[in-house]
Amino acid sequence: MAQTKRIMISVPNKLLEEVDQVVQESNGNRSQFIREAVHWYILHKKRAVLREQLKNGYQNMAAINLLLAEEGSDELMLDQYERQLAEAE
Repeated sequence: MAQTKRIMISVPNKLLEEVDQVVQESNGNRSQFIREAVHWYILHKKRAVLREQLKNGYQNMAAINLLLAEEGSDELMLDQYERQLAEAE
């Protein structure tokens, strides 16, 4: 195992009882359970941040894409493009 550091935490009695129940059912131990829970929580938080960043990026790009689409809606340019496509066939 990688280098570890011992910490001390306080949890409500009811939560500790629930942890102990899960640990007992999985034949594990508290330390392992806490490590896995903290690891899962950190991954979950990172994914949530990334999801929010992607959402914001898509929203920001929507305005740019709309502007580009409107600029590209020039009928003359579209006709020329369609002619070029037809000639390429």
